[in-house]
Amino acid sequence: MNFSNLLIQWYLLNKRDLPWRNTSNPYPIWLSEIMLQQTRVAQGTPYFLSFTTAFPTVFDLAKADEEQVLKLWQGLGYYSRARNLHKTAQHIAFELGGVFPPTYKELLNLKGVGDYTAAAIASFSYNEAVPVVDGNVFRVLSRYFDVETDIAFASAKKEFAALAYELMPKDDPATFNQAIMEFGALQCVPRNPDCTICVFNASCVALQKKKVDQLPVKSKKIKVTKRYFNYLVIADENDNMLVQKRTAKGIWHNLYEFPLIESEKEEGFEYIENSLKASLIVDNKVISIMDYNDKSTVHKLSHQHLYIKFWKITVAGLVENGIDSKVLRSFPFPIVIHNFIEKELE
Repeated sequence: MNFSNLLIQWYLLNKRDLPWRNTSNPYPIWLSEIMLQQTRVAQGTPYFLSFTTAFPTVFDLAKADEEQVLKLWQGLGYYSRARNLHKTAQHIAFELGGVFPPTYKELLNLKGVGDYTAAAIASFSYNEAVPVVDGNVFRVLSRYFDVETDIAFASAKKEFAALAYELMPKDDPATFNQAIMEFGALQCVPRNPDCTICVFNASCVALQKKKVDQLPVKSKKIKVTKRYFNYLVIADENDNMLVQKRTAKGIWHNLYEFPLIESEKEEGFEYIENSLKASLIVDNKVISIMDYNDKSTVHKLSHQHLYIKFWKITVAGLVENGIDSKVLRSFPFPIVIHNFIEKELE
């Protein structure tokens, strides 16, 4: 039995029942693929269900306010995905009449849609014979065929796509694509796969050569930057607080946060007091300053580690544009700030 037949047989017996697999409608398929970029299925599924409940069609998503979209996305991270999702929904609804492009090449023109997502939509919705290539596919094929190409190189994607295309049954590309991704997610996992129960254990070259833990080859290391955020939770005599929108490009664009002082290292009370005096954040007289957390909360992003401290700043009188804690909760925040609000603010 050849590779694709054995793979599909395994898939039909072991596949998870996922809500976006029961349709060929490109809208939920596109939605799920965008959500599952950089996100595990278990984490992404509740968000998918929330989105499809709030926005049953691409028209509903297109008509939504961006803040509503970001609020529902809160906690998934990589918020540019949500902003691109919203803009693409508007393009499809208002310029394409709600009809998704029907081919891989046309899908690539959509904002936020790359090779992988375009291939997934094209094959799952339109049965176009185009292979998906993600981390799961790299891993499965590199191990089974003992391919030592460094997947950090751009040329690797073309090589693996050509191999996957050769293996793919052209009359059923959707099932093959689903199968190879599922096999990588459930069986041929990154660390310590149980090769004793693998359907390919008699033919996998990496297993025969005892190289499973060495493949795929990936040389590039991500350089991680450390940043130190001091959030000022400024509360007036009515317990109203200040928040601001992150309008600059970069992390958390268009999400909300407390007034921020970014420092070069973890700082203490004296630094915050002096910085507050030198800033124009608030004109009110400062009554007290205290920290909510002695040590920074470390929030890890793909290329940045954020060391975050929250400071309670009590001021006299009323602050301009202050909002109460109930209204505060309606804003879309980065998850680390959302968690702080839920834990510390009544």
